[in-house]
Formats: sequence, C-alpha cells, structure tokens
Amino acid sequence: MPAPERRLYVGPSLRRFRRDRGLTQADMAADLDVSSSYVALLERNHRPLTADLLLRLAQTYRVDVSLFAGGGQSDDLVRLQTALRDPLFTDIDLPALEASDVAANFPGVVDAFLRLYTAYQEEQLALADHGAEPAGGQIASDPVAEARRFIAARRNSFPLLDDSAEHIAKAVADAGGLAAYFKARHDLRVRRLPPEVMVGSVRRLDWHRREVLLDDELDNASQNFQLALQLAYLEMGKEIDASLDAGGFTTESAERLTRRALGGYAAAAILMPYAAFARAVEARRYDVEALGRQFGASFEQTAHRLTTLQKPGHERVPFFFIRVDEAGNVSKRLDGAGFPFARHGGGCPLWSVHQVFRTPRKVVTQWLELPDGERFFSIARTVTAGGGGYGRARVDRAIALGCAAEHAHKLIYTQGETAPPPATPIGVACRLCHRTECAARSEPPIGRQILRDDIRRTSAPFGFSDS
Repeated sequence: MPAPERRLYVGPSLRRFRRDRGLTQADMAADLDVSSSYVALLERNHRPLTADLLLRLAQTYRVDVSLFAGGGQSDDLVRLQTALRDPLFTDIDLPALEASDVAANFPGVVDAFLRLYTAYQEEQLALADHGAEPAGGQIASDPVAEARRFIAARRNSFPLLDDSAEHIAKAVADAGGLAAYFKARHDLRVRRLPPEVMVGSVRRLDWHRREVLLDDELDNASQNFQLALQLAYLEMGKEIDASLDAGGFTTESAERLTRRALGGYAAAAILMPYAAFARAVEARRYDVEALGRQFGASFEQTAHRLTTLQKPGHERVPFFFIRVDEAGNVSKRLDGAGFPFARHGGGCPLWSVHQVFRTPRKVVTQWLELPDGERFFSIARTVTAGGGGYGRARVDRAIALGCAAEHAHKLIYTQGETAPPPATPIGVACRLCHRTECAARSEPPIGRQILRDDIRRTSAPFGFSDS
C-alpha cells in the first residue's frame, strides 16, 4: 500500500514571501493564475500547497523550491521561538509545541506579535540611547541613533536581501564577474578613472554614457564593493524599500542613513552570498583574514558580514562589531551578541580596540569580563580607509569583532587554549562601571559619593564612600 502523500502547509512562509516582494494577494493570484481567495486560503493554512503550484512559484519568482518545500521550520516559527526566549517571558510556561501550533494555525497572530515585539525592542534601544526624557517630553531627533536602533532591533539580519543577493551573485559568477555582468545585463561599461577626473567621487553612475565610473586608486576589495553596491541599487531597490517599510523614521536623514546601511548590507551579500559564506566560516573557523581572501573582501568588510549571519534557521555565531578612531569616536556599531555598548560618552580604555593603534594591522585577541560577570571574547585590529597614492588622505581606524564566551571555542583565535585565560575587567563606560579600584577611570560612576582627599589620596583616581 503506497504511503499517504505528505501535505505541505506553508501559510506563514508564503505570506512573508509575498509581502517581502511588495505583492498583494491579487498580484500573486494573477502571477500564478489562481484566484485571490485561493491565495488567502493557502496563507491561512486552510489549503496545502500542491506540487504544481510549488513549481509555478519557483518558476514565476525564480526561487528555489526548498524555500517552501525544505521541510524545516518556518521563518515565523523560528522568529517566534527566538522572541519567546527573551527574559521578559521567563516566568511564563511556553512549551515549544504550543509555539509551533500557534505559528501553524494563527499566522496573523504571530505576525502581529512579532511586529509588537520588534517595536518593543526599538523602544528599549531608544530608552537606552536617550535615558530619561527631558522636560516637556520631547526627545531631540538623532538620525544616527534612529538608524542604529532600526538595525539593532532586527539583529542586523535581513533575509530578504540575502535571498535576492544570492540569485544575483550566481548570475554574476555565470557572467564571468561584475564588470562582465554590468555589460551583459545593463549595457553598462565599467571604467576606472583618476581622482582628478572623478572630482571627489569614488563611484558614479553615468547613464548618458552608459558607464559605471570608479576611482582608480581604490584597492581591489573597495572596487568590488562599490560595483556590488551599485548593482544592489540597480536590482534590489524593491527589496531594500520593503526592508525599510517598518521603520517609522522621524526624519528623512534617518531613513537615508538606514537605506545606505541596507545598501551596504546588500552589496556585502552579493560579494559574500549567505549560504556559501556560512559554510566557509565554519570550514575556516571564522578566520577573518582567510575569509576575506577567499571572497575578495577587505578585513573590515568580512568582519562586518560576520555580524549578519542570523538568518532564521541558519544562524551562525552571533557577533558584535564596533569601529572607532584614535579619539574614541564611534563611526559604526552593530550588535548581534548582546554586548552592552555605551550609548553616549567613551568606551572602556582597557578594551584592546582602543590600544591596537600601537600595533597596526596586527590582530589582538582579548577575553573581556563585565562588572556583572558576563564574559566575551574579542579580536581587534586597525584598518585603513583612503590613501591609494602619495599624499592622498587616509584614515586609520580600529575595529573590534566579538562574541559571547560560550561561542569562543568555535573561533580559530582560541585554538590551543585548554582553558580561557584571565579576562580583562572592563566596563561599559566609566559612568556606568562600579569597579572602584580601576586605575583607568576617567570619571566617577553614577550614584557613588566621592571621598574628600584632605587626609588620604587613593591610588585609584577617585575614592568612594561605602554609604
């Protein structure tokens, strides 16, 4: 007797797939030659997805059938289970089976919950950025903080961009490279010109002459990134706009900064496609330099890409990333590992990211311990932007990439360690760190009474009352 046919219910995945592409149920119905009501039934899991319709989906939207027929957990279920692990819900008994049932039978409720949870995360990050509201209840707009909150609330993971970029990356490889693809697909020629001709630009799209122009003093990794970025804007505009839709930005500058960040995300995803990159990071044990050489990317581009590997169901080690200059100014900050960055003021000077300027381009490893006992592992190194010719302006910055201590054994940088060495005690910022004996302290912590030094001066910068 033949085995009964397995029915494939894909409601939440189908709905997310449709919405991510900006399609209405009527649009999808017309594309697939079915009725709108049938699409609605599929999305509510009232009808299974037939083999014929699965093939039509794959052919119409040029996606892999495994996106729907892989047999794994749906993105919504994985995201729901991740959200339910938040400490906010620790006192509620939430069996995995119940979450699975909710995701399968009430996709609309799951979608509503996930929207609310994402909004909650953004509000928590906003409170951390601004502290208490000023008198009058109005918080001054900060476009950079808005953009960072948007990205942090989504753990710097945008699966829609990753999926689209993988298809583009394959087409680029089949065409023989980025320059060949631009010519074949868009009838655009890639030209490299000297800086004096580029007049302050490193990349420019000249539609009139059908050319993509690049500054010829860019290194190979930067040239590839700029070409991939231009390609992302040409072919992934709809996906970038869809990813921005839920932003609720208060200023146009915040939206433009976030769009720029998503453009960079998409470019990196073209150069380092998710599936291939995720396999490579495990094979090379997260060796940033080796991965960069494999994918033709810079150290910073590769480290940045490592923070994005949180696609539901295909997660890798969650990392945090920070980039600072010699004055301690933060120009980029991404967190997928729960690291409590200082929202305002300087960071801890005991963290090696502030010290690697003494050893340019050398990777420095460090175990870190926060005042609450939480431990992290980080690598830090300097990177250079600009230059390319004698007398050209260049900027040296330091980047740090890190993860929670529990994941550190997966990294090549800890090989040979039989046990973690003593950790450096650091704080988020001096105003928030209550390590009273720290000789590197620059200001007293909030809430501590400073002792007079009429009779005794402590070896630490400040003495504190026990009261």
